[in-house]
Amino acid sequence: MWQDGSSHYNPSASQANVPLQFYAPGPYQNQFYPGSRSSLEGAVDTGNVNPSYGGTIQQPGGWWTAFGTGGFEGEPPLLEELGINFSHIQAKSMTVLNPLQLVDERIMDDADLAGPLLFFFCFGMLLLLSGKPQFGYIYGFGLLGSISIYTLLNLMSDKGIDVYRVVSVLGYCLLPMVGVGAVSVIVTLDGLLGYMLSILSIAWCTYAASGIFVAVLRMSDQRLLVAYPVALLYGCFALLSVFNVGAGGSGTNR
Repeated sequence: MWQDGSSHYNPSASQANVPLQFYAPGPYQNQFYPGSRSSLEGAVDTGNVNPSYGGTIQQPGGWWTAFGTGGFEGEPPLLEELGINFSHIQAKSMTVLNPLQLVDERIMDDADLAGPLLFFFCFGMLLLLSGKPQFGYIYGFGLLGSISIYTLLNLMSDKGIDVYRVVSVLGYCLLPMVGVGAVSVIVTLDGLLGYMLSILSIAWCTYAASGIFVAVLRMSDQRLLVAYPVALLYGCFALLSVFNVGAGGSGTNR
């Protein structure tokens, strides 16, 4: 019975020896289906395909791009990340060079140490060129003087100020003293000219620094009390400009 039922699925004798073949399209098939292929082999041309992506791709620039003021798209410049802003340094320097103008009380809202460190370094280098290596005294006086004035200002004012802004103000107001250091490279300041320039630079630095402190802390009635310790600090820097502190022994042998 099983053999009789399977007779319907047996192929005929004429088809038993025919191998299995794939279907091959007829000669007239391409007339009705132009997009069909006559075989499984074919080539896909992707050379003319131009995929489009959203957004813009920033072209890489030179190594100097990182040090510019523009920076890359979506990223702040490197100098801004380091806290160096040349426009702010110029504005604060012009405030010191013109102490008679009205000082904005918000001038130190964006305090920085880039300008003060630059002025301290220039002052030390100029004294070094004049034969007075005073780097240790400069940074020592600056550190002790900043801490002392910070303490006095917080005791005298109700508003208070942080040490970061105190160092920034004192450093920017050292700019006239840097000019005296530049003069010491050309001429010797151990004389009447040097004494006059030192007194003038002390008065200039003190007037500018006390004006900024008074404007920021709103202590207009106590300007003379603020100016006195500031003048003592800048007087120490003036002594470094006039006299060679580290050559005391050589001076006695002359």
